[in-house]
Amino acid sequence: MGLRLKFNLVLIVVFLAGFIAAGLVSRQLLMENAREEVVRDARLMMEAASAVRTYTVEQVRPHLIKQMDEVFLPQTVPAFAATEAIGHLRKKYKEYSYKEATLNPTNPRNRTLDWEADLVNQFRGNADTKEIVSERLSSTGRSLFIAHPIQVGNPACLQCHSTAASAPPSMLKIYGEANGFGWKHNEIVGAQVVTVPMEVPLRNADRAFTTFMASLAAVFVAVFVVLNVMLSWLIVRPIRRMSEAADRISTGNFGVPEFKEKGRDEMAVLGSSFNRMRRSLEKAMQMIGDH
Repeated sequence: MGLRLKFNLVLIVVFLAGFIAAGLVSRQLLMENAREEVVRDARLMMEAASAVRTYTVEQVRPHLIKQMDEVFLPQTVPAFAATEAIGHLRKKYKEYSYKEATLNPTNPRNRTLDWEADLVNQFRGNADTKEIVSERLSSTGRSLFIAHPIQVGNPACLQCHSTAASAPPSMLKIYGEANGFGWKHNEIVGAQVVTVPMEVPLRNADRAFTTFMASLAAVFVAVFVVLNVMLSWLIVRPIRRMSEAADRISTGNFGVPEFKEKGRDEMAVLGSSFNRMRRSLEKAMQMIGDH
């Protein structure tokens, strides 16, 4: 096995080990960054919905509360306002969604699906849980969702949700008396659920991973070629010449020209040593011939 082949085998093994390790680490980091990006988007959307809720309670509802006896205005309901506001956002970003998923809602569109009901029951079973972040497969692909509990913290909410008899008649005309009642103070009745698609960030992460690995492979090929050229020019070629010269000298042919001794690298030192050995051998052969 030649020196060049040994060198290349070692180089390839080292590269493959580094290539695999770099691939595993970089892919893990890119996927984690992609997920963190999705989580940030989901939290931003959740904060936007919560801001609309707060704005409705503090600045919209007080101005319209007096009209509630004559006509029910759903715009005064925080859940309705937040859902409508995010609904306008979804006209452009259809894959994003926001829902005030409720076990027993007044508005039927807020009724929980099976997986949403499981989230609400998790919050009801553990009051210390304030957020759930997880992933699921939806009709649009892989999605991440964030859920926050909806708790009846304001006693004023019970005016509309304790019993049908205490609810505003104007509200009963719209939604009826069958749903949205029986709520209790401090009870967790639902969950704010934000769903954000993961397809685009994951696709970007895959593209970045592919580009990085292709660049790494290209760099290796370039380094591999350069090192082989240097190995051939600086080491293999001089050693082959010395080997051929040694074969000719061993048969008594001293007409081989001496090697250049310029430079301070190892090959120059080796060439200088070879030249001294050649001269010594030539003189020894001459002395033997004279006798």
